[in-house]
Amino acid sequence: MVKVSERENKMRVKVVEKSSNELKIEIEGEGHSLCNVLQKALIEDDTVDMAGYTIPHPLLSNALVYVRTKEKRKPEDAIEDAVKEIRAKNKEFRTSFEKALKSYNSGQN
Repeated sequence: MVKVSERENKMRVKVVEKSSNELKIEIEGEGHSLCNVLQKALIEDDTVDMAGYTIPHPLLSNALVYVRTKEKRKPEDAIEDAVKEIRAKNKEFRTSFEKALKSYNSGQN
């Protein structure tokens, strides 16, 4: 029997359309939380011409993410870099949060 904490949550991603500088993917089971962060990271990339997402139906949480890159930049590389940036910011936030919580708790004693 597998414990809940040992289960792997795998995200399902499907390529809907692809060209040399455009990519549209469908992310199953994801909504605004992930897509908004991903879109922001993509837009901050100077090699990205346009990035956005849509959730076609409010009862189905499958998001469509679209990215168009400049020049010879591959859109899949832009997404990979955006994910790396998100992970780095998440790690930075976690460290800062744990430090603030530790500081708060030590002041309570």
